[in-house]
Amino acid sequence: VEMVLGLRLEAVCVDSLEQYATALDRFSEGAVTLFDGRGAAATGPGAGDLAEQVEAPWPLGSLLAGVRTAETLSAALAMRGELAEHESVVTREGFWVGPGWIRVSRAPDEEAGVLARERELEALAEECARLERRVEDCQAGFEDYRARRDACESALGGAQAELAEHHRHTAALESELGAARARHEQTRERAATLRAECDDLESQLAAEREVLARARSRWEQSAQDVERLTGEREDWMRRREALRVRLDEAREAWQTARAAAYDLGLKAESIRAQAQSLDEGEHRNLEHVEQLEARIRELETSIAAGEAPLAEAQAALEEKLDARSRIDESLRSARSRVEACEARVRELDQARVEKEQAVGVERTRLETLRLEAQEIAVRRKTVEEQFASLGYALEAVLEGLDEAAGVEEWEEKLAAMERRITRLGPINLAAIDEHDQQAERKQYLDAQHKDLEEALETLRAAIQKIDRETRTRFKETYEKVNEGLGTKFPQLFGGGHAYLQLTDDDLLNTGVSVMARPPGKRNTSIHLLSGGEKALAAIALVFAIFDLNPAPFCLLDEVDAPLDDVNAVRFSEMVKDMSDRVQFVIVTHNKITMEIAEQLIGVTMHEPGVSRLVAVDVDEAVEMVAV
Repeated sequence: VEMVLGLRLEAVCVDSLEQYATALDRFSEGAVTLFDGRGAAATGPGAGDLAEQVEAPWPLGSLLAGVRTAETLSAALAMRGELAEHESVVTREGFWVGPGWIRVSRAPDEEAGVLARERELEALAEECARLERRVEDCQAGFEDYRARRDACESALGGAQAELAEHHRHTAALESELGAARARHEQTRERAATLRAECDDLESQLAAEREVLARARSRWEQSAQDVERLTGEREDWMRRREALRVRLDEAREAWQTARAAAYDLGLKAESIRAQAQSLDEGEHRNLEHVEQLEARIRELETSIAAGEAPLAEAQAALEEKLDARSRIDESLRSARSRVEACEARVRELDQARVEKEQAVGVERTRLETLRLEAQEIAVRRKTVEEQFASLGYALEAVLEGLDEAAGVEEWEEKLAAMERRITRLGPINLAAIDEHDQQAERKQYLDAQHKDLEEALETLRAAIQKIDRETRTRFKETYEKVNEGLGTKFPQLFGGGHAYLQLTDDDLLNTGVSVMARPPGKRNTSIHLLSGGEKALAAIALVFAIFDLNPAPFCLLDEVDAPLDDVNAVRFSEMVKDMSDRVQFVIVTHNKITMEIAEQLIGVTMHEPGVSRLVAVDVDEAVEMVAV
């Protein structure tokens, strides 16, 4: 596969080749291969083709079409006469034979054998995992033997006390001698069983030593490969320094290569750490073997009868397991009932809010009617006082009124009477001048009144326009913030739900309630949440508002102080996702939050009263470590 694919093993898989055509026109130096991950339509591989022996996450039929396989070079040469012009044969050793050509490559290349090395590394990782599991099993078995040893020692102490009691009461307990001998025989049989188990353990330990020896040889081979790769890495580093001036325009590609080299170094360090852990595990296993052997020798001299407590413990364990299964079943049913109750509570909360809104409307209408009734009562009292001051009784006047008489008629009669009274008075010669003055004043006041009416109408129109825009913008903002809160709250809590709720239908006078319910809780008030949950709910609301109208900078001051490690990780992941479009400045003492920072700035005091800023560029620090 490496011979046929060649440099195409380093190809970059893309979704579409057409969208990178413009970028390839500007590619002036170097070599790059792009591979369409969707794959081209091709017929299925024939029997004996290389394509049917290769598994890949993308279709390789177009690259391996017409390539057959053979075990040896002689077999490939024998098949040459059957090949078409577009067909060829490749062997396991890497000989590639065509109808009129043959190719073989044995030049040293760091990419050669990458597939085999990858399989070898996977096999080593699986072997290490298997050895770790075996070590854990041995430790569990050691703990089991220790528990059994303790039980035997406790039983031995009881047996010794019983034997002393038998010595004091030998004459009275002669009949129990047979039973004691029977128990002694059982103990002897148990000791023989334990010796057999010890022999099995010794055989298992011998097998473990052989496995460890094979793992050590593989580790030594891996160490040699690491040293060779380290030498090749140094050569590539020197070549990179020589080509640094020519690669100024392709700095991004250079950084990618450096990152790959850094990953290779990390893999080498990981292999060294694994090898060291294997050595330490082997040493610990040897120590455990010695301890087990010593303990086995002790147990052979101090084992006492006691199979009954194990049977009782097993029966008790089965009873506990049955009880646990019943409790789990009841817990599942209770959880389903709780979820149904929570849904019913949400429906009742919604109904309660609607009823409260309806009560508010009725309360407003009732207040209006109460004011009108109070106004009528005041006017009635005023009329009664006027009648009393004139010396008339209201009831008598109402009885004497004509039923057909109206207010307008009595007002006309009153005006006529006033005019007659006025005519009876003295004549005012300045009345005409006063009338003119009052007419001019009335004309001036009418103009002022008209201006005030126009200004009032303009002000009312402006207020209505502002109210409409305010309602529209408030509703849009409310919906967007509510949607953002519903999205960010489950991200920070790992589940649950939160939403905003209006307290009134009037958008200008309504309040906004935050309904937040973390996963697994059925809280009815925000006071039931812990400090960390309150902080996370506030952070979710603030980030939802911030997404509505983001700023270039966002300053967060100790917002992660009440959070534990799990919630701090979720908070850090959200900040890292938002940092692509917003620059965050965070004041924090949390190490988890510091890990996502690109720049660290701290204040240190080397001597009393003298502070100094210390700044660290994380990217530059990583580059220094890589070099």
